[in-house]
Amino acid sequence: MSRIAIYPGTFDPVTLGHVDVIKKSLKIVDRLIVATTANIEKKEHLFDVDERMEILKKSLFYDLHLDRNKIKIISFDGLTTKLCKKYKASLILRGLRVVSDFEYEFQLAGMNKKLDKNIETIFLMSNIENEIISSKFIKEIAKLNGDLRQFATKSVIKAIKLKFR
Repeated sequence: MSRIAIYPGTFDPVTLGHVDVIKKSLKIVDRLIVATTANIEKKEHLFDVDERMEILKKSLFYDLHLDRNKIKIISFDGLTTKLCKKYKASLILRGLRVVSDFEYEFQLAGMNKKLDKNIETIFLMSNIENEIISSKFIKEIAKLNGDLRQFATKSVIKAIKLKFR
């Protein structure tokens, strides 16, 4: 039986921190589904869901040359646990950057466990040099014409520059 995991997030845009989590997860799962959605709590998005999916594909497959056979990129609405059932995934992956992420992620993992006792949540940390990176900060730096090369892939930087022209 293969290990399938869902890595849900808004990825608006995908950062090198997200990429760390994706790369680490590929060492422990056979198949990874990167699932982007419009988070109901985050009302303003720089990129719509289709744009985010395209940026994810370009970043992971063209910029980084990650294995297309192990990663599927999708969009979804609804509960992550229902998405897990649809794709026969037994794992939900979540990234942790800083201590302040833990409380929310811990509660979310508990709720997902209540919704489906067969699904486990695994927390992965990005590498130290990427733990401070957030999509929010990338957007702020871009608005102020800052250098994004240490925070995102070439495809993300290109897409952001097109948005802020």
